[in-house]
Amino acid sequence: MPEIVMYSTTVCPFCVRAKMLLNKKKAPFEEINLDKTPERRDEMVQRAGGRRTVPQIFINGQHIGGCDDLHALDQAGKLDGLLVP
Repeated sequence: MPEIVMYSTTVCPFCVRAKMLLNKKKAPFEEINLDKTPERRDEMVQRAGGRRTVPQIFINGQHIGGCDDLHALDQAGKLDGLLVP
């Protein structure tokens, strides 16, 4: 399986939607909750090229973007290709 990392917060509805899609695809992911580990926010911003909103999603080190970006990849038929081992 690919390595999927998602930076999120607890009450973010976009984070919930992104997690629901990844769970639907049966794609395990590491969730870095910035409410619980706020010291990792700077790490996220740096990795995401300055983007400060959550979620920020990475697949095999490649920055995918946020929830809308993840869903756009799925709608374009490109997400499944990123999720294969």
